[in-house]
Amino acid sequence: MTRKILTGLNSKTYEHPFDRQALASLQKMPGISPILKKINEYGIDRLLRLQSLGSDIRVTNRNFPKLYQALGETCEIIDLSPVPELYLFRGTGYIQTYVVGVEKPIIGVNLEAMEWLNEEELLYIFGYEVARIKSQHMIYHQMAFVMPTLKNLLSSTTLGIGGLVASGVELGLYNWVTMSKLTADRAGLLACQDINIATTALMKLGGLPDEYLTNNVIEDFVMQSREFASNNFNSLDQVTKILSYTESRLSWIVMRTGELLKWVDSGEYDNLMQGNENLNSLEDNNQEKEGWNFMSSW
Repeated sequence: MTRKILTGLNSKTYEHPFDRQALASLQKMPGISPILKKINEYGIDRLLRLQSLGSDIRVTNRNFPKLYQALGETCEIIDLSPVPELYLFRGTGYIQTYVVGVEKPIIGVNLEAMEWLNEEELLYIFGYEVARIKSQHMIYHQMAFVMPTLKNLLSSTTLGIGGLVASGVELGLYNWVTMSKLTADRAGLLACQDINIATTALMKLGGLPDEYLTNNVIEDFVMQSREFASNNFNSLDQVTKILSYTESRLSWIVMRTGELLKWVDSGEYDNLMQGNENLNSLEDNNQEKEGWNFMSSW
C-alpha cells in the first residue's frame, strides 16, 4: 500500500475538539503554573530521559529493523523531524508505549508491541505517540506521568499541592489526558491510512491477541463502538465520571474507536487526506464549543 506523505501537516487540523477544550480548561487553572515550575526545578524531564537511557534497549535499523523503519515511515508521513529516539522495554503482558522528553523526545514500546503488531499496525501506534510530540503538549503529558509521585513529594511544602488537587487540578489534568487520546488516535489513522488497521491495532491495545481477531469478532467490536459513541451519558453523576477517567488501567478502546469512526463517517478524515481541510473553519467550530466540559458533557 502506497501511503500519502502529509507534508506540512498541522496538528490543529486533526485535533479532537474535546482535547482542545479540555486543555484550554486545564491551562486556565491557577495551580498549573506553580506545578510546572516545580517540575522544572526538580529536573523531571532529564530524569525521565535518564531512566529510559539506563533501562531500555535502544532500537536501531540493525537490531530491530521492523520497529526502526516503522517509526521512520510514520514521522515521514505526518511530517515530524527529527525522528525521535526509539527504545524497547520488557514485556508487561499487554501492549504498552510511552513518550518522554520535551526537548529531546524518546518513544518507548514494549516487547508485546513488537510481537503482537504487524508493520501497518505499528504505523498507527507510532502515529499515536508522535502526535504528542507534534502537538507540543509533552510537558502536560509528563506532568500526568509524575503527578502521583510529585503529589506525595510536595504534600508538605508551601505549594499546597493537596489543596490544588482537591480544587480540581489533578482531575483536570487526567480529564485532558483522556481527551488527548482522541487526537492521538486520529494521528495514528493518518499514519496508517486505513480505518481497519487502526481498529485492529486498538483491539490489540485492549489486550486481544491476533489469533482472536476473526471477521466476526472485529465486526461485533465495530458495532459495539458505534453503539457506545451514540449513547448519551449526561445522566451519570460527576463522581461516576471522575472515577471513570482517573482510572489509569482503562484503555477506553471502545470509546476511542467509536470517536475515530465518527471522524471517518463525518468526511473530515477524507477531506484532510485530500488536502481540502479548512483550518479556519475548523477553529471556528471549536470556538463554538468553548464551554465544553468533560464532567458535564460526557
